[in-house]
Amino acid sequence: MSFNKVILLGHLGQDPESRFTKSGTHVVNFSLATNERWGGQNGGEVQERTERHKIVVFGKQAETCARYLSKGRQVLIEGRLQTRSWEDQSGQKRFMTEIVANNVRFVGGAGGGERSSPPPRQEARPANVDTVPEFNDDDVPF
Repeated sequence: MSFNKVILLGHLGQDPESRFTKSGTHVVNFSLATNERWGGQNGGEVQERTERHKIVVFGKQAETCARYLSKGRQVLIEGRLQTRSWEDQSGQKRFMTEIVANNVRFVGGAGGGERSSPPPRQEARPANVDTVPEFNDDDVPF
């Protein structure tokens, strides 16, 4: 048995970048920053490290992310790790690991300012690119 699931809570490091595949599927990419703190016990110095994660979202959920997310906004991401490889212009093999999000929940305030009214929460569904969660107006947490 194997398991590939990622859950991250962080802030957008940039505004989402939106594009469409050749087949017309909406795709949004953005970076998510998470922080880790340690130390500070017995008068020690508190240290902090920030990790940046590449996030990709597909379909209707990508449309919602493109509309409502902006730099600084806090989100909870559920998804899976995926590594892609390609050859660059000089013929060197390159790799990129990203999180393919199947559930994006808008958390807290806008942080860097939101583009419009916040969307309601959404329920998690299987990580199928063609089956993305729909929003339900009855679930608005704000």
